[in-house]
Amino acid sequence: MGSGLEAMVFRLAVVGARVSALMLFVPFLAGATIAPRIKAGFTVVLTALLYPVVAANLATLSAARAWQMVGGEFIIGLIMGITLQFVFEAVQLAGQIVGFQVGHSLANLINPLTDVETTVLSNFYQAVAVLIFLQLEVHHWVLRGLVKSFTFCPPGTVVVTPAMAEGVWRAAGGMLIVAVQIAIPTLLATMLIDLALGLLGKASPQLPVLLVGMSLKSIVALLVLVGALRFWPALLERYFGAALATSERLLHLAQ
Repeated sequence: MGSGLEAMVFRLAVVGARVSALMLFVPFLAGATIAPRIKAGFTVVLTALLYPVVAANLATLSAARAWQMVGGEFIIGLIMGITLQFVFEAVQLAGQIVGFQVGHSLANLINPLTDVETTVLSNFYQAVAVLIFLQLEVHHWVLRGLVKSFTFCPPGTVVVTPAMAEGVWRAAGGMLIVAVQIAIPTLLATMLIDLALGLLGKASPQLPVLLVGMSLKSIVALLVLVGALRFWPALLERYFGAALATSERLLHLAQ
């Protein structure tokens, strides 16, 4: 390669691609609530800290090879971030399912993390998931995983394979399973209320089932949700750990 400055720039681009892709897709850090300048500054700091360790293992690169490695590094960061993001999307989907069941589907708010209009319960579910994410210090797990990823998946070793693509699709498909598991207590409670009110409506046609049912389902759903929240930290800790394990498995499949 030409001058030493060009070599350093290409090495910085290789290291920074993995870090920047992670910052674009990892939950909380990629949210709209964090200013872009803060994300950019954090990316620069992480790249500077990792550069002395990683760059020593990078051989002299041609320009074409360097940009190819940048693309591979971006894929690695994307995989590490998006597998965790799937958990948050599943939590939000659970909120949408429950909101539809209890009749809150027409009450929408702007989600501060994504700037997308979603139901009230989806915003609440995701806010709780973010608090648990921070309380469990999963962001520290992510940073440690980022550092370790340069050891078991060195720059230039990633190749997009059909097995890796299939693994990503399977992880995305698992969102529905996670969403149903999170929403199932409230869904069961409200379905039992629907069944009971249906029987009462048959027995007493004068009873305003629709009016009573909406209020009753909302109250019961909130009570069940409050009771289920105590189990969320352990449940989400398992999901977050499984997501990180999935990202590591996908990176091994890409080598």
